Amino acid sequence: MKHTQMPIHVIGLGVKQVAYLDEAAQAVLASLSAHDVVLGAPRQHDTITHCAHLARREDLPKLSMLKEAFANWQSEGAKQVVVLASGDPLYYGIGAWLMRTFSLENLRFYPNVSSIQAACHRLGLSLQEVQAVSLHGRPLASLRRYLQSNQTLVLLTDQFSQPQHIAQECVQAGLDQSEITVCEALGYEQEKVRTFSAKSLLDTEIEWDPLNVVVLKTSQQASFYPSSVGIPDTAFVTDKGDGKGMITKREVRLAILSYMDIQQGDTVWDIGAGCGGVSVEMAYWHPRSQVIAIEHHPDRLACLTANQERFGVMQNLSIVAGRAPDVLVDLFADSKKHNGRPNKVFIGGSDGELMALMSQIWNLLPDTGCLMVSAVTEETKCQVMQFAQQRDQAQDADEQSLQVFITKGERLAGQRLFRPSLPVTLYHFRKYTASTSAAHTNQKENAQ
Repeated sequence: MKHTQMPIHVIGLGVKQVAYLDEAAQAVLASLSAHDVVLGAPRQHDTITHCAHLARREDLPKLSMLKEAFANWQSEGAKQVVVLASGDPLYYGIGAWLMRTFSLENLRFYPNVSSIQAACHRLGLSLQEVQAVSLHGRPLASLRRYLQSNQTLVLLTDQFSQPQHIAQECVQAGLDQSEITVCEALGYEQEKVRTFSAKSLLDTEIEWDPLNVVVLKTSQQASFYPSSVGIPDTAFVTDKGDGKGMITKREVRLAILSYMDIQQGDTVWDIGAGCGGVSVEMAYWHPRSQVIAIEHHPDRLACLTANQERFGVMQNLSIVAGRAPDVLVDLFADSKKHNGRPNKVFIGGSDGELMALMSQIWNLLPDTGCLMVSAVTEETKCQVMQFAQQRDQAQDADEQSLQVFITKGERLAGQRLFRPSLPVTLYHFRKYTASTSAAHTNQKENAQ
C-alpha cells in the first residue's frame, strides 16, 4: 500500500481535554464525507466532539491489523482517512508506522503539543537537557540502559511501567534517592503533578491515572549500570559465577569493541556468543544498531538471556539458539525478523567448524563488511592464518591482527603478584570493494 492514492491526514490532538486544532486540521475534518474515516482511540474521539464531521468513527485496531483496515476502507469508498494522534505524531507516535507503510506523498501531518513537551513545561525543564524514553509497549527492562547517575529522563509509560515499577528499577540500580515526578492527566480537569523519592514511592499504594508521564531525575549515587565502555566481568551472569566461565574478559572486550567500530544502523552477528559479554556490550552502547547473538549451549544461552535482561538490551539484541554454520542459512533468509544480511560479524567460538564458518560469513558480507575472529588455541590460530592466506591470494581484504596479554594483580598469602591469563589473538578482516581491490592490485604491481 505504499502507493495508495487516498490522502491520510494525521492530526495531533495536543494535551487538552478538548483538542485545540489549527485551522488546517479543522478544515480537514469539515471536508470529510460519510464514506471517509476518522480513526483513533475512544478518548481521542471524545476530544474532538466539538469539531463536526460526517465521517465514520473507527476505533484504532492493533497495528498488525491496521494495514488491512486501510485497504478495506479504500475499497468501501473512503476518499480520505483522518488518524487521530497524541501531540506530535512523529515523536514516539503512530506517524513512524504510517511512514513505514505509506508514501510521504499520501501523508499530511498536523503536529500539536506533545505530552513530553507539556510535562517539561510544567516542571520548567528545557527539552534539550532531558532524554525522552518510551516504555509504552516496550519491556520495562529496556529502561535499565538509561539508569546512570545524574540523568533527567522523561518516560512515556503504559500499564507495565507505572511509577512503582520505575521506582523499583531505580532501587535495584542503587539509585533509591532518585526523584520521580508523576504528571497525570495533563491538560484535563483532574491533572495532578506529584513528586516522590524512588525509595518512598515503593511504599505507596496510589492508583494512577492511566494517562501519565514520569519525569525521573536520577540521584548522584553510583549506579549498577555502566556509563562507559568496559563492563566489569563480575557484573555479568556467567555459567561459572563471579565473572568466570564462557565470557570474553573485559580488557579483550575493549579491543574487540574498538576494532568492530559499530556505527548507527549496523547489523552485527556475534557467533558463539557464550554468556554474552561481547554482544551485550555492543548492544548496550549502540542502541540504533542490531546485534544478533548465536549460541547453542543451554547453560550459556540461559546466561546470555539473563544478561540481555539485566542490562536492558531488549530491543536491539536478538538471541538465536543454534549451532553455526547450520543456523546461518535460516537466519539470513529470515530478513524481516533479524534484519537480514550482516555487515559486521564477530566469531568468538565455532566448535570446530571455523574454516567453513569463516568462508560462509565472508560470502555473506557486503563490500566493506568486517569479520573479526578471536583465537586462543594454536589449532584455531592455524585455521585463521589459513583463511588469511586465502584472502591474500584473492586480494579482497584488509587484515589487522593483534595479541592481547593480560596479567592481573592478586594477593597470595598477603603478598601482591600478577597472574597471567592465556593470550588472545584477534584477527580483523575488512572486505574490499571491487574498485578498492583493483586499486590494491595495481598498487602492488607498480611497486614490483
